[in-house]
This record gives sequence, structure tokens and C-alpha cells, in this order.
Amino acid sequence: MDNQEELFPVVDEQGNVTGSISRGEAHNGCMVLHPVVHLHVFNTNGDLYLQHRPVWKDIQPDKWDTACGGHVDLNETIEQALRREVAEELGINDYIPQRIGKYIFEGKLERELVYVHKTVYDGTITPSKDELAGGRFWSKSEIRQNMGKNVFTPNFEDEYKRFFGDSSDS
Repeated sequence: MDNQEELFPVVDEQGNVTGSISRGEAHNGCMVLHPVVHLHVFNTNGDLYLQHRPVWKDIQPDKWDTACGGHVDLNETIEQALRREVAEELGINDYIPQRIGKYIFEGKLERELVYVHKTVYDGTITPSKDELAGGRFWSKSEIRQNMGKNVFTPNFEDEYKRFFGDSSDS
């Protein structure tokens, strides 16, 4: 289970830190805005790596999601959080991230300021056995075929449509 006492920054819509909140509080329905980082990992063929979320996760268990996503810890920069999360979840350290945008995601229990990044990577990906239930590359057609079928997290579906859609190249 996730550490419910872990501290996250509270931010305004521009990303300025205004306070702090525990993970448990951030996910209890209070809808306090807190930052997260996402990395979309494409291979040179244009396939997109997705992680499989474990059944014990407090948010969106047993769904396929963005390759790497994680909360920014209190007193951590966006870049530090991205590097930490990617190393922890995917075992990748030798990549060049490109920030492609940010937006506010509002789910049933939380509200997040999402910093979205992408990279092209053909090296070895080693999903964390502690944090993930695995992962694999998906073709664009596989992703399109499974949209809206409760296979992916709503956050991933929204983000994929927003940043990549059908006509966008990685």
C-alpha cells in the first residue's frame, strides 16, 4: 500500500507552492491541487509503453496507464521528481525528456496539476516489481481499439487524446 503520510506540495494553478498535504489527505476527496509528473515513452517505431497498475493502488487499480506517473514530493522540483519516478518505476536513467505541456486533471478523489513529458527510448525497461504489475509497448491501433473500454485510466485516455490523438506523431 502507498505511504499515506508522504507529503506533497499544494500548488495554485500556475504551479506555485502554497502549502503541503499528505498523500492520504490528497486522495480523500478534498480536491486540493497537487503536482504530478508523467512521462510517455515511445520507441522508434512509434509504439507507446504503458505501465500496468497493481490491484493494491489506491487510485485506478489494475488499469493500464502512462509509462511513468508520480507525485512530486514536498521540496522537490518537477525535474527531480521526474528523474526519481522514472528511475524507480522503469529503471531508466539515460533518456532525454521533453516537456510537452501541463494541465489540471480532476478525478473522483483528487485534483492534480499534471506536468507532461515524452521521450523516445529503445533501451531496456525494467518495471518495478514493488510499484507496477508490469508493462509493455502498445501500437497506436491497439490503444485506439481499447479506448473507452475500462482498460486504461481515464487520466491516460484524456492525456493521450489531448497530446497525441490520431494524427499526431510521437
